[in-house]
Amino acid sequence: MNRFATRGDLTGHLEKVEGLGSWSAAADAPAGKKRSLKEALRFVRQPLYLVENDGVMVPELGGVGLLGSGSGEGLSLAGFAPPCLPENLGDPAFCRELGIRFPYLGGSMAKGISSAAIAEELGRAGMLGFFGAAGLPLSQVEATAERLSASLGDLPYGFNLIHSPHEPELERELAELYIRKGVRIIEASAFLALTLPLIRYRLHGIRRAADGSIVTPNRIIAKVSREELAAKFFAPAPEKFLRELVANGSLSAEQAELAARVPLAQEVTAEADSGGHTDNRPAMALFPTINSLAARLERQYGYDRRLRVGLAGGISTPASAAAAFAMGAAYIMTGSVNQSCVESGTSDTVRSLLAETRQADVTMAPAADMFEMGVTVQVLKRGTMFPMRAAKLYELYRAHKSLDDLPAAERDKLEKTMFQAPLEDIWRDTRAYFLLRDPAQVARSERDPKHLMALVFRWYLGQAAHWAKDGAQQRRMDYQVWCGPSMGAFNEWAAGSFLEPPESRKVVTVALNILHGAAQLNRANFLRSQGLDLPQDSIAPEPLEIAHIKEYLC
Repeated sequence: MNRFATRGDLTGHLEKVEGLGSWSAAADAPAGKKRSLKEALRFVRQPLYLVENDGVMVPELGGVGLLGSGSGEGLSLAGFAPPCLPENLGDPAFCRELGIRFPYLGGSMAKGISSAAIAEELGRAGMLGFFGAAGLPLSQVEATAERLSASLGDLPYGFNLIHSPHEPELERELAELYIRKGVRIIEASAFLALTLPLIRYRLHGIRRAADGSIVTPNRIIAKVSREELAAKFFAPAPEKFLRELVANGSLSAEQAELAARVPLAQEVTAEADSGGHTDNRPAMALFPTINSLAARLERQYGYDRRLRVGLAGGISTPASAAAAFAMGAAYIMTGSVNQSCVESGTSDTVRSLLAETRQADVTMAPAADMFEMGVTVQVLKRGTMFPMRAAKLYELYRAHKSLDDLPAAERDKLEKTMFQAPLEDIWRDTRAYFLLRDPAQVARSERDPKHLMALVFRWYLGQAAHWAKDGAQQRRMDYQVWCGPSMGAFNEWAAGSFLEPPESRKVVTVALNILHGAAQLNRANFLRSQGLDLPQDSIAPEPLEIAHIKEYLC
């Protein structure tokens, strides 16, 4: 074989070593414009040849390449990259089953921050978006389900079902709403253990098709950070839950038998260092572990379907997406970066804060929904005092038995800074809220003063998210903004481009840039694996307007 390597950049002369084969221009090819390597890499649907012409390496998109020694006349072929379609970066079968074009999911962010508009835009672009239902009234979730059903029709969309250990009735009502409204895909997040509502949703309508295969109309895509939880989702529904569902009439005995042959979740998203609920796990350690688990459990249970693993957390640039797909991710899921887009359900103030975020501008703070358990969420620390104030509340909760047990100085500080009202007034409003939402919480607080204190402290944590979402200027220092370090990575990549200002960030433009850029990098890495020294500035993807991306994809 004749092969040659480069010294310096791609416009320099070449030192001939050995070659891949030969390249010839097509006989009927018109004189085409010469392109740089960076631009040639963008045409991801066309094969790319690097050929030697008078001692200079030139990228060519057309012509005929012949591989192997003695492969014919023509110019010496230095490198070859096949087409790399963004829709084929993940698992094409996953995309076919869901009815989407691209292996790209917009994850759910609570309180409608991952909005109906995001689900609509991603759905129309051939992707899948989840509506962030957590923390919203059932009436609002129901109205959104009706909106998406009407606006998207047969296009796929999903809703979030978050684990609610302190409000199990709410979790049950939400699962029943999804069944009633025909929501076919849910993202199950923050689950510490399996629950009956989750399993009832998955198995509703399970049946045998005419060809004997098992049909499960409802799909769960579980988001986990621990392999033991992934194992529970990849397993069939536990028998004790099946017996209970048969006993209450939700399943027939035949359906329960079928349920023992299918996984609770065919897809699990390995959630690495993300915004919101997260265990801050490193993606490069977490994903291979769960992916290996999926392969092992697929064999163990003898399923007639593939178990798949996607990756979320830290994905916001072409490089991070390319790395996820290189590890074998069936799909990628984004979160923090979508919150900074114009379609998100947050305020312009928050979008501006996110557009200025760097990777070190995030930290962990107590979670409102699992406050008593010590569970934390990852939030923005730049421009807000929320993380420090929330941590103080948890410190006081751990140290004292009730609100009356708080030192007078600490109580006075709380009322003047965080709550800006007497704690008695906060409890009055909190009590009224839970009498409507979950009266059992009020009954428990009357027996347990420490639980009453927890509910009052949770008022601040919950309101802090609303103040941020609504852009309440008088409460700006108390904003709770869920955010992971991926936001900083995106801002670094977008700096100096049209995507730098938040008003220019549209969720589909961001998504297509991430996918198209990942395909470019995949092609560049294919060339590098052939021993070519490619300058970084020739292969690094840059943000592109959506019209240009579509041109390169055609």
